Amino acid sequence: MKELAKGKNFQIKTKNTMMLFVPRKDTWTLIYYGKRLGNAADIAKLWGQTERWFYTLGGNVQETYPAFGGDLETQPQQQSMNKHGALLAIHANGDPTTELAIESIEEVKDRPGFKHYVFSYKDRAYPFFVKQHYRAAFETDIIETWVEISHKEKASVKLPRMDSCGLKFRGLSNRYFVQNLYGTWASEAFVAESEIPRGGHIELDARSGVRDAWGNNPSFMLSIGGKATETEGSVIAGALAWSGSWHIDLLHDANDDLHIYGGVANLSGPYILDPGKTLTLPKFLLTYSDKGKGQVSRNFHTWARDFTIPRGHELRSVLLNSWEGAYFSLSDQVLLDMMDGVKRIGGEMFVIDDGWFAQGEFVRNNGCTGLGDWTWNRDKLPKGLNYLVKQAKKRGLKLGLWFEPEMANTRSQIAHDHPEWIIRGENRTLRCGRGATQVVLDMSNPKVRENIFNQIDAVLKAAPGLSYIKWDANADFMNYGSDFLKGERCANLWFDYTMGVYELIAKLRKKYPKIIFQACSSGGAHAEYGFLSHAEEFWGSDDTDARQRIFIQWGETQFYPANAMACHVTAVPSHQTGRVTPIKYRFDVAMSGRLGLELHPKNMTEEELEFSTKAVALYKKEIRPIVQQGDLYRLVSPYKENYASIMYVSKDKSKAVQFFYGLNMVYCGDYPPPVKLQGLDPKAKYKVEEVNYVLDKKGNPKLHTVVNGEILSGEVLMEVGIGFTMRPEYDSAVLKLTKVK
Repeated sequence: MKELAKGKNFQIKTKNTMMLFVPRKDTWTLIYYGKRLGNAADIAKLWGQTERWFYTLGGNVQETYPAFGGDLETQPQQQSMNKHGALLAIHANGDPTTELAIESIEEVKDRPGFKHYVFSYKDRAYPFFVKQHYRAAFETDIIETWVEISHKEKASVKLPRMDSCGLKFRGLSNRYFVQNLYGTWASEAFVAESEIPRGGHIELDARSGVRDAWGNNPSFMLSIGGKATETEGSVIAGALAWSGSWHIDLLHDANDDLHIYGGVANLSGPYILDPGKTLTLPKFLLTYSDKGKGQVSRNFHTWARDFTIPRGHELRSVLLNSWEGAYFSLSDQVLLDMMDGVKRIGGEMFVIDDGWFAQGEFVRNNGCTGLGDWTWNRDKLPKGLNYLVKQAKKRGLKLGLWFEPEMANTRSQIAHDHPEWIIRGENRTLRCGRGATQVVLDMSNPKVRENIFNQIDAVLKAAPGLSYIKWDANADFMNYGSDFLKGERCANLWFDYTMGVYELIAKLRKKYPKIIFQACSSGGAHAEYGFLSHAEEFWGSDDTDARQRIFIQWGETQFYPANAMACHVTAVPSHQTGRVTPIKYRFDVAMSGRLGLELHPKNMTEEELEFSTKAVALYKKEIRPIVQQGDLYRLVSPYKENYASIMYVSKDKSKAVQFFYGLNMVYCGDYPPPVKLQGLDPKAKYKVEEVNYVLDKKGNPKLHTVVNGEILSGEVLMEVGIGFTMRPEYDSAVLKLTKVK
C-alpha cells in the first residue's frame, strides 16, 4: 500500500470521467463527479459558490460515506446532524450515532488498468472502523465502491442500515429523472422513467430474499437537467452487485442537492456484527456519460466482459434446452431424439432441464416433489447420466444439466431427513410455493451448503464431461426463521443467505472450472451483477414469445451485455402468450443475444428445420462474434414506435449487424423513416447485405431494403440512414455491414 498525502485535493480518474475530493476538517468531501476536466483547482474554487440554505436533514458535509448522527461542520451556525446516511450503527453501549474521521487514504496495488484506493475511517468515540474502497477501471469509465465494517467494541454492534454507497452532489441541477427496470415473472426488465420531485425521493427495492431482480432491477440511470436520450445528455448510472434483498434511494432535496444511497436491505432487524469480525458489503458500480444512455450501457457491457463475467470474451455455445420441448416427460429416447435434432440444426450443446432427478415416492414428475434430492432417476434414465454425456459427445455436443440448489420440496428426502434446514418460522404454519410444496433451504447454514455441494459433486463425478449448469431458484422467502441463526441473529439471514449461495457456487466453480453456469431464477430474477460475477450468463425471462422478448431484451441491455443474455427460439403458438410468429422473426430476435432453442426439433416442419440450420450456421460464422463481443447501439425504441431497431458494431468498427423488428401492422400508414445507424467509422465504406432472409415461391429472397449489396460510406449511413419495408405482422430484417477498402 502507498499512503497518499493528507490535506490535498484528491482525484480518481478514468479515461473520460473523474471524481474530485477535497479535505474538510477530519473527513473528505466529494465535490465533483462527471466529465474528466484538466484543472481540478478551478473546480474546487467554483464548488459551493451558490449560497445554500443551511437546513438539511441529509447533513451539510458531503462525506464520502455519511453515517447517521454524523456531519460536524466547522461553523457553529452550520452544524447539523445527518438523519439519512448510508450507515446506521447502534454501538455496544446503545449509542445510535456515528461520527467517522479519516485516518488515511492509501493506494492499493491492483491488476493493470485499475486504480484502487482505500479511505480508512474511525469513529471519533469508539473503536469502530470503516474502510471505503474506490476501484476505477480506467478504459471502461466504471468506478466500483464498497465498504468493510469492523470494530473492537466490548459487545456486538447492530447495523440496521449498511449501504455500499452514500453520495451527495451539491446543486447539479434543479431537475433529475430516474430510469429503472421493473417487472415480475414473464415481464422482466420493462423500462420506466420518472422525475424526482424537489423535496422527494424515489426508492427502488426488492424484498424477495432470492428473486431480487424482480419488482425492480438493482440498477438505475439518472439524467441530470432533462431526460437524456440514447445519444445526448448527462447521466449518472449505478448498479448494485447483489443477489439478495436490496434498496437504492435517490433523493432530490429542497436545496436541489442529489443524494444516492444503495446497498443490502435488512428487512427484519439489524445485522449483528461481533467484535473482531469484518463485514464486507457488495460492490456498487458507478459510471458517468455526457453522451446519453447508450454510452452508459456500453461502459457496463465492456466492463462486464473484461472484468466481471467469467470467461467474458469466450463465444457462447448455441444450445437446445429441453424444457418447453419435453417439460417433465424425460426418458433416454426423448433426450436422444432432442440431441439428434440439435445436431442436425447445427447446435453445440444440449441442456437437460427440470425432471431428471429424485427417486421412489419423491421422483420429479411435476413441481411438487424431489427438489433437494440431486440423484439421477433410475426409472426415467436407466443408463445413467454418464451414458447421456457420452451420447452427446458422440454427436459432437456438450451436455448441460438443470439444478435448483437453494430449494427443496416438502415431499423430498432432504426435507424428510432435515426439516431444520428449511427457512421457516417457529410456531408458524409453513407457507409453500410452487406445487404447494416448495420451500427455501437455509443457505446461511454451512451444513446445508456442504450437503448440497456433496450431492452436486457426486452427480458431476458420475458424469464427467458435463459442461453446463443451469442454476435456478423459483421461490422467495415465504417464511422467516432459521434454526442456525438464533434469536436476534436471525436478522442476519437476509445477508448471510446470499453470501452462502455465493460461497456454494464459488466452491463448485473452483472444483469444476470448465463448467459454464447460467443464472436463472424463475426467469430473469438473477439478471444482476451479483450473480453474474459467478455465472457466465443469465436467463432473461420465461416469456419466450419473440415480440415480448424485444421489450425484455431492450431493458436488459441497458446494463447487461449480449453474451450474457440467453435468448431462445421456441415453438408456436407461444406457450406463454399464444402468439404465432414466423420462424424467421423468432430467430432474428434471439440472434441479438446468446442464441439458443427451446422446443422439440421433431415437431418442426422440414421447412423450419432447413431455415433453422441456415440461421444457426449464419449466427455462428457471421453474427455471434459481433453481437457477443461488439458495442451495442439502440436505434429505435419499441416503446416509441410500432417497430424497433438495434445494432452491434465490432470493436475495430470493421463489421456490424443491424436488427429491425416490426411490432404492430398498420396498413397503409406508419411507414418507418430511414433508420440512422451509429458507431461506424464515418470515413470508411461498408458493404450492406441483408441476411437470414426467406425465399418466395419462386425461390427469390424476400428483402426489406433496396440497398442490399450496395457499398456506402459510414458517414452517410449514420447521417441519412437505411429505409426498411415491413409487410406482414411480425416481419423483421437483419443487415450485415462489412468494411471494404
